[in-house]
Amino acid sequence: MTDRAALAQLTAEIVDCRRCPRLVEWRERVAREKVARFRDEVYWGRPVPGFGDPEARILLVGLAPAAHGGNRTGRVFTGDASGDFLWSALHRQGLADRPVSRRADDGLTLTDTYIAAAVRCAPPLNKPTIEERDACAPFLVRELAILSEVRVVVALGAFGWDAALRAFAGLGHQPAPKPRFRHAAEARLGPYTLLGSYHPSQQNTFTGRLTATMFDGVILRAKELAAAEL
Repeated sequence: MTDRAALAQLTAEIVDCRRCPRLVEWRERVAREKVARFRDEVYWGRPVPGFGDPEARILLVGLAPAAHGGNRTGRVFTGDASGDFLWSALHRQGLADRPVSRRADDGLTLTDTYIAAAVRCAPPLNKPTIEERDACAPFLVRELAILSEVRVVVALGAFGWDAALRAFAGLGHQPAPKPRFRHAAEARLGPYTLLGSYHPSQQNTFTGRLTATMFDGVILRAKELAAAEL
């Protein structure tokens, strides 16, 4: 059973983190300057913690919060087009109680699923530096260790795939050779199965590189693998 007090402590540490000066400056500047369509909203402007079912067997790992998505709402994949794509897919598979989530206080509930970003602050141009990636990496290691029921990790994009592999290594599950990322790739590492999916970014979903059918297939496979671990 997940240690919920430890998870709450980790969440508090993530929210208060100021390790990376460039990211701190950027996330706070975006929160002050905003964009026209959200000019009347109060932005979160802080690191974005993980979200979901503490007893989840499925963990989704993305890249980083969007400047006007998670950095605005305070919840990962909430308030942007990537989130719209993600929540509708999870809802179709019975893992989310609604297909749309635009605010952190809208009551969205996930079942058997937890979602986190590899980098917790919104980075300029959606591109964290290697140093910023590495500064944030211990959070995912700790999160994975605390979420004791997780057996399947779905990596959203190559960045999430590499972050998951580093987290596994941090827990003593070093792959040899390193599994390569591709859509629908699978790799077994210790007690975990890692699945790959193209990231549900607008660049991928609008161009058809990632379709709803493709993403549904990965989420369904995650459910099958999680059920097999019962």
